Amino acid sequence: MTFFYISAAVALISSVLAISRSNAVHALLYAIVSLLSVALIFFMLGAPFAAALEVVIYAGAIMVLFVFVIMMISSGPGSTQQERRWMNFRLWIGPSVLSAVLIIELFAVISPPREPMSAKPVIESKQVGIALMGPYMLGVELSSLLLTAGLVGAYHLGKRKDDAAQTEDVTIHD
Repeated sequence: MTFFYISAAVALISSVLAISRSNAVHALLYAIVSLLSVALIFFMLGAPFAAALEVVIYAGAIMVLFVFVIMMISSGPGSTQQERRWMNFRLWIGPSVLSAVLIIELFAVISPPREPMSAKPVIESKQVGIALMGPYMLGVELSSLLLTAGLVGAYHLGKRKDDAAQTEDVTIHD
């Protein structure tokens, strides 16, 4: 039970830090740590499939997509100096410490128990699929639309004004 509270604390701290960072890359790092801690919570609650989905889909695929969007937005003449500022060691201490706590906790949870624990019901992938394509189908579809709208919005907000002016000046002559 202690591990659950540690993971929940890491999830809360990293979520608050993800929201409060003004730098998009730093916020993304804390968001990834938050998603990994939620995956560990799923694992401890007896849902290893949901934990694997959390890591592969959210912390993996979607966060990589956000990294590509940030890379598209921040490309320009000052991007080299910006990348050097992001590589400052002090800025990586927070996510590294929170991730180290999660790794230590994961090894402690996976290690064989010294005393027998009560059997927890394991949620199988078939049950998750039935739930996602059954009563929660609307939520799944709405979240996919929300992520797509966020991606399109981030692209348009990050688009430079000189790019927009160049595209407006182009006219087609017959």
